[in-house]
Amino acid sequence: MVMKVYGTVLSTAAMRVCAALYEKDLEFEFIPVDMRAGEHKKEHFLALNLSPRPCPPSLRHYFQLFSGIGPFGQVPAFEDGDLKLFESRAIAQYIAHVYADKGTPLVCEGKPMATVGVWMEVEAHQFEPLALKLRRELLYKPRSGMATDAAVVEENEAKLAKVLDVYEARLSQSEYLGCDCFTLADLHPLPTMTTLMGTPVKKLFDARPKLSAWLANISARPAWAKVLAMRNQQ
Repeated sequence: MVMKVYGTVLSTAAMRVCAALYEKDLEFEFIPVDMRAGEHKKEHFLALNLSPRPCPPSLRHYFQLFSGIGPFGQVPAFEDGDLKLFESRAIAQYIAHVYADKGTPLVCEGKPMATVGVWMEVEAHQFEPLALKLRRELLYKPRSGMATDAAVVEENEAKLAKVLDVYEARLSQSEYLGCDCFTLADLHPLPTMTTLMGTPVKKLFDARPKLSAWLANISARPAWAKVLAMRNQQ
């Protein structure tokens, strides 16, 4: 049975899941969710049953913690047979571990995986919250006819600059964030960073040569080109 991703290609979280699937060369069906019409808040999306799929014993408890689809009315949601998941990072990790023998590895063995985990946490807790505030002010508000709050932009650009300094330092030591190859640590921030490239925040990346070169490198991956092609068709 083909895997299913429910969402919108305008969602960076949905793009993250699609990127992981394309990196793994896995077939999937993308099912659009009309968020403007509030479809993601309707009962048929929220109430899909929890139903974990059999997976390796070492991973079963971890994925059961995340099993379910759409209870918070957010996208993406994901189905693989009778397994239903939400939260894009958990979905990407599931794809990377359960389909480890397919496509791009995305995870490492042994000690290097600890470093991959660190940078996944940095993205989720240090980078993403600031990036989303800037995206709201610089993209979503203007599109909705609302005024950008310059003070919010200034404050969060300053905070983001400090986070990007940490990325720059790491990338001065390693070609990729987690280890010596492309992993989830590099994939997770790619959708949001791509979105920010269409805003004045791009200057913060351009000012950091190692960060800028790394982003250009991972943005050129064939899997990411497929995600962008999906988005451009909408």
